[in-house]
Amino acid sequence: MTTPHDTTNRKPDDGATVLVLGATGKTGRRIAERLEAAGTRVRRGSRATARPFDWHDEATWDACLAGVQAAYISYAPDLALPGATDAIASLVDKAGRHGLERLVLLSGRGEDEAQACERIVQRSGLQWTIVRASWFNQNFSEGAFAAMVQAGRITLPDVTTPEPFVDADDIADVAAAALTQPGHAGEVYELTGPRLLTLAEVAAEIGAATGRRIQHAPVPHADFVQGITRSGAPKDVVWMLDYLFATVLDGRNAQVCDGVTRALGRPAKDFSVFAREVAAGGLWRVAA
Repeated sequence: MTTPHDTTNRKPDDGATVLVLGATGKTGRRIAERLEAAGTRVRRGSRATARPFDWHDEATWDACLAGVQAAYISYAPDLALPGATDAIASLVDKAGRHGLERLVLLSGRGEDEAQACERIVQRSGLQWTIVRASWFNQNFSEGAFAAMVQAGRITLPDVTTPEPFVDADDIADVAAAALTQPGHAGEVYELTGPRLLTLAEVAAEIGAATGRRIQHAPVPHADFVQGITRSGAPKDVVWMLDYLFATVLDGRNAQVCDGVTRALGRPAKDFSVFAREVAAGGLWRVAA
């Protein structure tokens, strides 16, 4: 078994199977598709797969871990959630017992709880890579905010701190490389987009791409939390959004990092490119 900073940084065997957790999510789906397109055997892990994986049912974990050499770990909905560190510690222990060689963890920038989970992976005795991402561009196209964009009003808390939103395609490219290529073991890749944007600037970028008037309509934080609670969102999602807007968007992450370039040798995708791609696909088009 390799050490966390194994200088061989070896590539998994060509016949290796890679487990992708969160395989129906924003990053997991993209990673699985990239690996399969490259000829890598993939075991998709989610509650909906034939061999299900459920973070709340540890009895499902062993069957998913058996016979794989590397795993992408995405904890839903966020590593900041209470209980995440215990779950990650249990999974990492099982991964070692099943003989996995490599772990790639999706983490969050500026979250103390997420960094605690990172340390668990780093001390595992396995090869590891940390993919520490900023807020996803796709929150506005595949996540909770997509309906707001379609309605033309991004009704989020009155936050003016800029965020270097990162594209899920970039995250997937970095994670796929870390899972299958040498040279990434022992790396912490802090992934951001190439520039900082406020929510008002995000709205303007989407408006320019769609040719529609999209505005950030700020609401008080408490009203936002009440609104998503009344909408029927799961309690853990409500908790996560409350935490993120109240804590993480305080300026601690208001800087651009070079993780995408360090990992892939190319620039990160700009939000304007993302917005034009989504607009061209018609997702934000208002029905007649």
